[in-house]
Amino acid sequence: MVEHMIQFLTEYGYMLLLAWVLAEQFGFPLPAAPVLLAAGALAGRGVFQLGTALAVGVTACMLSDLFWFHMGRRGGGRVLNFICRISLEPDSCVRRTSNTIGKYGPKSLLVTKFVPGLNAVAAPLAGSGAVSLPRFLFFDFLGSILWCGTFLGLGYLFRGELEDVALFLGRFKWLLGLALLVVIPAGYIAFKRRQRQKFIREISMERIEPEELLKRINAGEQVVIVDLRHPLESLIDHTVLPSALRILPEELEQREHEIPRDREVVLYCT
Repeated sequence: MVEHMIQFLTEYGYMLLLAWVLAEQFGFPLPAAPVLLAAGALAGRGVFQLGTALAVGVTACMLSDLFWFHMGRRGGGRVLNFICRISLEPDSCVRRTSNTIGKYGPKSLLVTKFVPGLNAVAAPLAGSGAVSLPRFLFFDFLGSILWCGTFLGLGYLFRGELEDVALFLGRFKWLLGLALLVVIPAGYIAFKRRQRQKFIREISMERIEPEELLKRINAGEQVVIVDLRHPLESLIDHTVLPSALRILPEELEQREHEIPRDREVVLYCT
């Protein structure tokens, strides 16, 4: 089995590596790390050229990220909303990436590919106006080299161990395939879905519709609105609440004295 795989990768390896990494970076559920590890291991056997494999992987990353960067610049919130809808954590995918980019700037692109959930929205969020194109290209290029190089290097260094694991798993390939393709993903998705439904049930009784809030304001009620959105999110949505008190969630404890206690408080978030 291993020899057949090596023969296949020898003929189509670079093309397969390019397509696989490109597909993962575009958002398809195809983890590229195992393919990069395998490419590194094959480079250790002389089947691949390590430098060429690194160039192919980085090229795939850059092509995808540049596409999403321009989509974020053109589509802004619509693109991010689309990505977050297909995310397993739509309530927090932009928030976590906004916090990371807002705190560390474009330097965060060096590590976003290593963090599940951040990679999907980092490029379009940067393109929405947070990062200029030259700085994006520079840091995204370095981040792609770091990400691809890490897994290629690990595969190269531990090629012997990886071959042993491949031989062992080859004896249980059908059971392994069932677990990887069906059982584990289905279980994880079911867990995240149940977790999110529980969260929504907990807050559903405390929600207020925008129309109802507007009616209260027009009726003269003194309502305090606290805007909890990250500054990058308000730039993407192009919506600003003039009378709202802008406070980040992590600042609530330090700034809670700014919120009046004699009026009803409405929290606005994504």
